Amino acid sequence: MKAVAYYHSLPADHTDALQDVDLPTPTTGPRDLLVEVKAISVNPVDTKIRRNVAPTDGAAKVLGWDASGIVKAVGSEVSLFQPGDQVYYAGAINRAGANSELHVVDERIVGHMPKSLPFAEAAALPLTAITAWELLFERLQITQGNTDLGQSLLIVGAAGGVGSVLVQLARQLTGLTVIGTASRPETQAWVRELGAHHVIDHRQPLSEELKRIGINQVTHVASLTQTDQHYAQLVEALAPQGRLALIDDPEQALDIMQLKRKSLSLHWELMFTRSLFETADMIEQHRLLDRVAELVDAGTLHTTLGEHFGSINAANLRRAHALLESGTAKGKIVLEGF
Repeated sequence: MKAVAYYHSLPADHTDALQDVDLPTPTTGPRDLLVEVKAISVNPVDTKIRRNVAPTDGAAKVLGWDASGIVKAVGSEVSLFQPGDQVYYAGAINRAGANSELHVVDERIVGHMPKSLPFAEAAALPLTAITAWELLFERLQITQGNTDLGQSLLIVGAAGGVGSVLVQLARQLTGLTVIGTASRPETQAWVRELGAHHVIDHRQPLSEELKRIGINQVTHVASLTQTDQHYAQLVEALAPQGRLALIDDPEQALDIMQLKRKSLSLHWELMFTRSLFETADMIEQHRLLDRVAELVDAGTLHTTLGEHFGSINAANLRRAHALLESGTAKGKIVLEGF
């Protein structure tokens, strides 16, 4: 089968950073689906692994943790899907990625694709939707429902992939006042279109930006990027007994003692945790993705596709990696078809 892989950790602009390869068809386990991949999207995790994780023993390493496609075959214990089903999912970081014609994935982390979306738009959603949903409802423990409880959510990096879904979920499914950060006119406009009540500039002191829009403190923070750079300001911006959740990889250690005076809590979100450890509640990601599909089909949520980079091949994926690494991407980058 056709696939895109790498053999050595190289810069995105190197011609060998990602290569077109031919690999054997993967074998399915009892709870696995064999999926014919129709479209993929690219996430920061792809670039981080390419840069930092060298394949062992000269093996080809396939990236890609966002896909949509059609179920071709099912394992002996599969009960949630059947051949012919259209699906979307983010996969597991400890298994081969989905940048390949055929891909194997555990059914418990797969959702039925939104009926109203084509494959490319569906592929833009899984990883970011899972991350945003788990962060908002499980880590920050926000209650679903539009009741105004006087709570507010500051989303740092709201124009990125996760932020683009998180803004929508927070605005559509909760009573939170939603404040997103973005630094450029086009990304600020994007965040407003997604539903944020306010947009502020994270290049400026956050407390000053919040006061500019009439907000002294927030009850919740979702820090999606550059947490170490904003950490002291986030502590200042949070109200006593507030909650801080993050998904990025701070380059500097965070001093948790700064949280004590206000009794602030810190929460990590990694959407791969359930699949990595095969937790007892692993199937929650299947249920979550099915719920997201229902919300998309109802018009409540919208795809966060930002750019379509053409067919799935090494050259286009290298270009996608380079754009993500530049920090200027808006929404999700998708590729479709081999």
